[in-house]
Amino acid sequence: MKKQLSNATLYLMSISAGLIVANLYYNQPLLHLISESFGVTESAVSNVALATQLGYAGGLLFINPLGDMMSNKKIVQYNFILMIISLLACAMSSSLMLLITSSFFIGLSSSLPQLFVPMAAQLSDDEGRGRAIGIVMSGLLIGILGSRVISGLLGEQFGWRVMYYVAAVMMLLLFILLQFKLPKITPKYNGSYWELMRSLWYYFKTERSLRLAAIRGALAFAGLSAFWTTLVFLMEDSFGYGSGITGIFGLLGIVGALAATVVGKMSSKVSNNKIILFSSILLVLSWMIFLFSTYSLIGLIIGVILIDLGLQSLHIINQHIIFSKNPEARNRVNTVYMVAFFIGGALGTTLGAISWENYGWLGVSVLGGVLSIGILVVHLFSRRKATI
Repeated sequence: MKKQLSNATLYLMSISAGLIVANLYYNQPLLHLISESFGVTESAVSNVALATQLGYAGGLLFINPLGDMMSNKKIVQYNFILMIISLLACAMSSSLMLLITSSFFIGLSSSLPQLFVPMAAQLSDDEGRGRAIGIVMSGLLIGILGSRVISGLLGEQFGWRVMYYVAAVMMLLLFILLQFKLPKITPKYNGSYWELMRSLWYYFKTERSLRLAAIRGALAFAGLSAFWTTLVFLMEDSFGYGSGITGIFGLLGIVGALAATVVGKMSSKVSNNKIILFSSILLVLSWMIFLFSTYSLIGLIIGVILIDLGLQSLHIINQHIIFSKNPEARNRVNTVYMVAFFIGGALGTTLGAISWENYGWLGVSVLGGVLSIGILVVHLFSRRKATI
């Protein structure tokens, strides 16, 4: 690994990625509390999670490509200001519409972790790149998992607004730390912003491996988003549990976070095809278990472990594949991939809410199973086409 990326810096980026991305997921265990607070349906309140994910996709698409053009320090400054204001606006929202709007801007400004991943890849040599990506992604994933646990417990004890106030304070402290410790990177790209954005289509059009990774990631995250959006309703209806227990379920996903580091190290030794196939099978298996777990906590626990392990393994290998090419445009290829990833998440949130509203947990499980089988079909078809 190059000297520019010390272990201290790498773990700072990992921790920062986790704390920032947590902003996207605080609302999921709180949806039931929010629906009661504003007197709206579960389907209507799911738009809070949807707006956050759409905002994140917007940040990835319009802000993160600037990592190939503008100093990372400037991007961090502007995003943190918007992030803190948006968190406070959510905490003080007087209507569901204000909460949805503020949530969109939380998502928009919380896309920073996807700058840290290409940064880790850029500051690493070929041998250490998989490890660096895996460590940053582990921090990001632990942040996702921890956010659900913390918000679920705080929401149950103190109300859902407290979580947003706490998050705003954490972001202020993190912003101060990054100002002093984050290494500055000044890219050499000299084109205009319009040319930068237009090149996204060029990479998507010319890089087959990027297109396939984007499809796999979008389908996988759609399934996971459908699960987490509706789990809080299932726990309430089938078991009578509140947001606290739902949030604790997030701890089970620690297996997926640990897998990120392991898969990152394995990526230079095991073929990409085998890791993708293994991950896809795990996702299909998880939804088969969910299908029969409407009233089974053990089934849900096993399913959560498998779905997180499958998704994160697939996600890491996808990023390892796309970062192995185009070193001058890693932020842009990551943008293409992650925009597709979170559009898939937003679609999964919407379809999950509709499936729950009309068909209950059976509908959600069938939806997730179809999405996961889609990953297998895409992968096997692309392998067959490449062989021919």
